[in-house]
Amino acid sequence: MHIETRLAELGLRLPEPMTPPPGVTLSFPWVRVFRDRAFVSGHGPLLPDGSLAGPFGKVGAEVTEVTEEQAYAAARLTALAVLSSLKLALGDLDRVTAWLRVFGMVNTAPGFARTPAVVNGFSDLIVQLWGADAGDHARSAVGLAELPFGIPVEIEAEVAID
Repeated sequence: MHIETRLAELGLRLPEPMTPPPGVTLSFPWVRVFRDRAFVSGHGPLLPDGSLAGPFGKVGAEVTEVTEEQAYAAARLTALAVLSSLKLALGDLDRVTAWLRVFGMVNTAPGFARTPAVVNGFSDLIVQLWGADAGDHARSAVGLAELPFGIPVEIEAEVAID
């Protein structure tokens, strides 16, 4: 499959692992491997250095803090953050044989109902990298009143591994 070659061809680079904000302790693993599955904890968008990527705030607010397009881009950055954690846990992204489930959470203003369009930023990149056979996944895309650190998108996943 050579996922990392595909990433390079797209001009994409995996970020460093997340650097939590000062004073924050995260007492869970980013990836929990169990038998032939890897369960990925909720990730947000990261900059290349592992710090949280903006813009921060709610998607779809009347005085828009984060546009739908910016949130789509944040979901794409979140995919790269997830891939970075999977590479660290598995050693090789080609060990991922199938994407099974993705749960996307969007920090929404009241009335914003286009959460699936936002989480497409994640799903579109996964399918582009793995193809439809391995990349297609069951998915939810829900709107929440708040997300940690004011990020616009948080995504968790489950993958099959060899």
